[in-house]
Amino acid sequence: MARAVWSRLGRILWLSCLLPWAPAGVAAGLYELNLTTDSPATTGAEVTISASLVAKDNSSLALPADAHLYRFHWIHTPLVLTGKTEKGLSSTIHVVGHVPGDFPVSVWVTAADCWMCQPVARGFVVLPITELLVGDLVVTQNTSLPWPSSYLTKTVLKVSFLLHDPSNFLKTAVFLYSWDFGDGTQMVTEDSVVYYNYSIIGTFTVKLKVVAEWEEVKLDATKGVMQKTGDFSASLKLQETLRGIQVLGPTLIQTFQKMTVTLNFLGSPPLTVCWRLKPECLPLEEGECHPVSVASTAYNLTHTFRDPGDYCFSIRAENVISKTHQYHRIQVWPSRIQPAVFAFPCATLITVMLAFIMYMTLRNATQQKDMVEVADFDFSPMSDKNPEPPSGVRCCCQMCCGPFLLETPSEYLEIVRENHGLLPPLYKSVKTYTV
Repeated sequence: MARAVWSRLGRILWLSCLLPWAPAGVAAGLYELNLTTDSPATTGAEVTISASLVAKDNSSLALPADAHLYRFHWIHTPLVLTGKTEKGLSSTIHVVGHVPGDFPVSVWVTAADCWMCQPVARGFVVLPITELLVGDLVVTQNTSLPWPSSYLTKTVLKVSFLLHDPSNFLKTAVFLYSWDFGDGTQMVTEDSVVYYNYSIIGTFTVKLKVVAEWEEVKLDATKGVMQKTGDFSASLKLQETLRGIQVLGPTLIQTFQKMTVTLNFLGSPPLTVCWRLKPECLPLEEGECHPVSVASTAYNLTHTFRDPGDYCFSIRAENVISKTHQYHRIQVWPSRIQPAVFAFPCATLITVMLAFIMYMTLRNATQQKDMVEVADFDFSPMSDKNPEPPSGVRCCCQMCCGPFLLETPSEYLEIVRENHGLLPPLYKSVKTYTV
């Protein structure tokens, strides 16, 4: 019985709380909170969070004219609250974090003097707190390129460090900057801005180490030196403008002969290359040829001419920075049979023919000589007493076949004496003396 009475009393109290603020209950779900913050922050620095009540989905719903009808409720523990202000339909708090981490902060809006009523709107945000310095490394150049993080070589770069300290927590600190530009160059400065010029193309990473020191009064009224550091980096892509195209190739060629032309691009890839043969050297129009992507600074063109005449290679190349044109004239002559191609076969044929002629000449000469020698033979009957062949045959036999046909040594000696009568005798006469 007592429990039922208390239940009825609770309902009555709940209704009495809602009835005065019926408009607020009706407004539930029609509004939302926009939250802004200046985080992240380093430990010890003050962080500001603001919440504003706006119509949901940017509708045309009018906001209440009396801002005192609503109240903002914040939950920020374990962050320490250092200040709170409310103005119209917005509320701002200031908190400090003494330990690093990600801390959630929530806020909701209810009718004034009725925190148990249904919230009109809710909001939620996470604050990152770190022990390191907070800031950004910004790289700028006078020339703007269409690609992000792309810059020109041989053009001065401005590299700046922007410290994020909206609460001026480090206003008395002394900073030291250590720079590394990724190409072997390092320097230490006391200024947060440096100017640097890259002389080569490529992708580089600029690294910066920042050290901040300041004096702080401790709880025991003594002064101590505090220090915070931070590491920052930025990736840079250094490129060159296209200063021209170097064309290496012949200027005179014959038809049906394959030609290769080498293009050397004086600039940084990637490139888009387009070329076409024209009767005259004129620039290429858009869509006049099919573009080809080139990932290096050299490219080879190959072509075979079928018709003689004067031609011009019209070449266009461009990268993300600039574009350029180049031309290459070439004359095409009709192909002819070159004598040098057949020089060796002809020389060989002539040599063979000359050798054959000499062989036939010598052969005919030998046959005629043999016929003459045969004609000199005397076929008359030889005497029985001293049969001798003709002198010509005898000479031939003596010179060629004598040693094999003669039967006795005496005959051989006799023939030698007859044929070599003028030669000295083979033996000397021996004189005989009688005593």
